[in-house]
Amino acid sequence: MKRTIVFLIMVFAMQAFAQEKTKITVKGTEKSSGVVIVTISDGKQSLELNCNDGFPQCVAPKAGEYWMVKLPKNHGVYDCQDVDLYLTKDDPDGGNASAVGEYCLMAK
Repeated sequence: MKRTIVFLIMVFAMQAFAQEKTKITVKGTEKSSGVVIVTISDGKQSLELNCNDGFPQCVAPKAGEYWMVKLPKNHGVYDCQDVDLYLTKDDPDGGNASAVGEYCLMAK
C-alpha cells in the first residue's frame, strides 16, 4: 500500500512539472532599450520572445530552428510565461541539454 501511494505521488508530481515542447523557427533578433526581442514562428503564428539584455540567461539566438519549452508557472526569472530555447540537435527531454536562453513569451 505504501508503494502505491508513493508511486501515485510521483506520477502527480511529474505531471505538475510536465513541460510543453514545441519546435519553433527564430526569424530574427533585435535589441531595443535594453531588451532583446526575438521574433519566432511556431508554424501557426508569429510570436515574440523578450529578455533583459545583460541577464546571464538572455542570449540573442541566431536565425534557425529550436525547441521551445514552456516552463511551469512560477519557474523562471520573468513574471510571464517563461520559456527556454534549446538547439534542435539537443533533446530537452534527455536531461543533459543546455538551454540557449530563457525568455518571456509574448503574443505578437
